[in-house]
Amino acid sequence: MKHYLETTESVLKEVESSASGLTAEEAAKRLEKVGQNKLDEAPKPTLLARFIEQFKNPMILVLIAAAVISAVTGIISEGKLDADVFIILFVVIANAVLGVYQENKAESAIEALQAMSAAQSKVYRSGELVVIPSSDLVPGDVIALEAGDNVPADCRILEAAALKAEESALTGESVPSEKESDVLSGDEVPLGDRKNMLYMGSSIAYGRAEAVVVATGMQTEMGKIAGAIANADDDETPLQRSLDQLSKILSIAVLIICVIILGLNIVQMLVRNGTITLPGFLSSFMIAVSLAVAAIPEGLAAVVTVVLSIGVTNMSKRGAIIRRLTAVEALGCAEVICSDKTGTLTQNKMTVVHENTDDKELLARAMALCCDAQLNSDDTVTGEPTEAALVAYAHKCGLKKYEMEAATPRVAEAPFDSLRKMMSTVHKTDKGYIQYTKGAPDEVLKNCTHMFKEGGVRIMTESDRLEILRRNKEMADQALRVLLAAYREYDELPSDISPEGLEHDLIYIGMTGMIDPVRPEVKDAIGLCRTAGIRPVMITGDHRDTAVAIAKELGILGEGQQALTGAELSKIPDDEFNAHVQDYSVYARVQPEHKVRIVNAWRKKGMTTAMTGDGVNDAPSIKSADIGVGMGITGTDVTKNVADMVLTDDNFATIVGAVEEGRRIYDNIRKAIQFLLSSNLSEVLCILAATLFIGGGKSIFSPVHLLWINLISDCFPAIALGMEPAEQGIMSRKPRSSKSHIFSDGLGINLLWQGAVIAALTFVSYLIGSKTSPAAGTTMAFITLCVCEMLHSWNMRSLRGSIFTMKKHNKVLIGAILLSAILTVPVLFIPALRNMFSLVSLSGMNYLWAFIAGACIVPVVEIVKCFQRAAVKK
Repeated sequence: MKHYLETTESVLKEVESSASGLTAEEAAKRLEKVGQNKLDEAPKPTLLARFIEQFKNPMILVLIAAAVISAVTGIISEGKLDADVFIILFVVIANAVLGVYQENKAESAIEALQAMSAAQSKVYRSGELVVIPSSDLVPGDVIALEAGDNVPADCRILEAAALKAEESALTGESVPSEKESDVLSGDEVPLGDRKNMLYMGSSIAYGRAEAVVVATGMQTEMGKIAGAIANADDDETPLQRSLDQLSKILSIAVLIICVIILGLNIVQMLVRNGTITLPGFLSSFMIAVSLAVAAIPEGLAAVVTVVLSIGVTNMSKRGAIIRRLTAVEALGCAEVICSDKTGTLTQNKMTVVHENTDDKELLARAMALCCDAQLNSDDTVTGEPTEAALVAYAHKCGLKKYEMEAATPRVAEAPFDSLRKMMSTVHKTDKGYIQYTKGAPDEVLKNCTHMFKEGGVRIMTESDRLEILRRNKEMADQALRVLLAAYREYDELPSDISPEGLEHDLIYIGMTGMIDPVRPEVKDAIGLCRTAGIRPVMITGDHRDTAVAIAKELGILGEGQQALTGAELSKIPDDEFNAHVQDYSVYARVQPEHKVRIVNAWRKKGMTTAMTGDGVNDAPSIKSADIGVGMGITGTDVTKNVADMVLTDDNFATIVGAVEEGRRIYDNIRKAIQFLLSSNLSEVLCILAATLFIGGGKSIFSPVHLLWINLISDCFPAIALGMEPAEQGIMSRKPRSSKSHIFSDGLGINLLWQGAVIAALTFVSYLIGSKTSPAAGTTMAFITLCVCEMLHSWNMRSLRGSIFTMKKHNKVLIGAILLSAILTVPVLFIPALRNMFSLVSLSGMNYLWAFIAGACIVPVVEIVKCFQRAAVKK
């Protein structure tokens, strides 16, 4: 049953109840049948489960496999575990611990939803008003509500007196909704327009009511939201997909190359010796293991985690708290930002922005005294948002309400009524009594016979009325909430203080127009979004006119783009909407399921989509989006708990800063990947060259050499690359596609030729040294490769730009290169350590040649980059 379309009698009959409520016995039976008025709890992963989840990454599995192989070969060949086994395991475990630490907050959205429910409720049982736990409410219960109460379940209003409900958490509307008990007309009325219904998660802002419970627990609108949150999938971010893809490629490549190398060595063994010996097989197997260690970038998982963690720290300084580590990078490829209006684009604070009067002070006095909001001693205002805006307006005009009330105390009133659409208050003055009336312009104007004009009072003419109505329409067309004020003076307190007795023969004062103003920094942020190729979309529960006005002011509603209401969206089939979603930039009067549908439509177009919001109604769409953004100040716990990122300052502009940081992080991860993989490729090529040209089961490097290079010469500089400042123009380029490959934009080609150059320089160095001895060749190759990779990290500060023209510095990278060098020097010059690595002392000339060969990587890369830049210009 659509309870808002039915009479109170029909609703009571449908829930088998009466105006006096249920008996205690009947309520107990129903409670046993339907269950408690609670939301289902979401299962939480244990700490162990979250830790194990970190090991499901293919890259981590490859590293574990490398550790196992190293352990087996170490035991077979030397009867003990090599140091590299422990180093790899340390890297793997450290990465898992970092991941769990960053993502340790369990999903607690449902708990937060439960916390929003009222703890206790006033309910009629057997005709008597009693207080019971809200969890014991059942359909059919009749409850009593007054200002300040939380609504404990979904209810149909039976009686209402000057009732207003705060529903922004559910509807997104910035002001409390007026409520009544009358039947609504129509077929499908949006949740925000159901004036005869109250919903769990809202609260009573003004007045009182009696209502019958029609839904509890998961059957409520709040329960539907909870179900949508629970059913929303947590998809992988673009970076996760790219790294998973990279891991699979590396895993297959390592396996194939290892088999090829082992096969080549066995073939060579058969050709030379005519048989396969165990020592020869083990030697060949060790070369294959060396190749596996060389091909696997042991530091990559740790580097990515550390770079993302650094990004998290940087973002926290800029007002953005990241709850899911990989969401940092995902922001960098955001193509659409769907934003809630109230509290996100606007200040969620009604403000008088326009007035039409001949006496501003008289207008401010009338508006402030004819309301129930109060000005506190610290100049803050408490009360219903619209009335609070009027008191704040008077204060801005130099009128403090508590001083005015002391001078002209209220002695009578006709409270606001949704039928009259106005309220009146009578105040005692030194000369007698004065009445102030405020309300809807059309209604109050009907009761005005005179007007205050040019310092005096005169009779209101028909042309005056038409002019007032014209100005009212002018303000309303700007999506302003317009109120009209009038007054009437008495020598004595009127005997009839009913609305009928007071509200006639009034003197028109003027009108105020108020709105929830936009955040001042948001317009520039929207402009930056467009410059960065990001499409802003507004999704709100507020009215269409208000939404369109705000969207036009901010530059969200562009040429040829349209606004759509939730009711209109419900009539559009999915296929048609998905095909034309790009035509709409503003959605008004939407419900939670509409927001999810909008987000999913953009995602089906292959667009990486962010969703921002603060209310409970935003939570399902925030969880469904690629990047969910919650508001830290005005946001509900529900929203913050499902979000990937929480803005501590509720500033939309912070999202733009986060997007820039996300792009910088992704750029730097790509730089680290190109650096690490080109280095690893060079190692693979060196071993392959040794197998083809040296033979005899010989290899340039042993696993310990390669592990040292990968973890010391490579890892520290790679992490430092993650701290590289953003390159110039990073926010002027279009977002990358979420489907783009990690090797796109020339990265794959670059790492291939760079790996080949490093391998060539290293192999040449080996050949020079091997003229003295194979050990000298290995030592020279080790030095050249270390120097090459340390200096190559400096090349990677920009994938295309020259390092000699970069204005910003990276002191951390300089420190990382020096640290890698300082740690490597003892291995070369301290005899005990040198022997552990099977290295030897070299002549001065050989040391010089090894260093020169390593340093050649810088000019070679610079020359190639120069040609690449020239090609791009053409």
